Amino acid sequence: MTTDAARAAEILADHRASIDRLDAILVYTLAERFKHTQEVGVLKATHDLPPSDPAREEIQIARLESLSKAAGLDPDFAKAFLAFVIEEVIRHHKKHQS
Repeated sequence: MTTDAARAAEILADHRASIDRLDAILVYTLAERFKHTQEVGVLKATHDLPPSDPAREEIQIARLESLSKAAGLDPDFAKAFLAFVIEEVIRHHKKHQS
């Protein structure tokens, strides 16, 4: 292996190690988020509140779009990701209502 190729392999390994750490952070962050949304779902079911809150969802989408722009993340991706998460949360909330 040439010196350039060896250096590239070392840089690649460093990037992959960072990606692995960030993936773990994402998983644990999502788990923590869903713990809270599960509690919200129980609270909503207990007090006969609707499983979704479209006004809050709009605010959150706008907030996430602003954060993603500030972070240099594609806002369309961020909105699609949040929409997926919200859909999952609502599905869980509906389960609590049953």
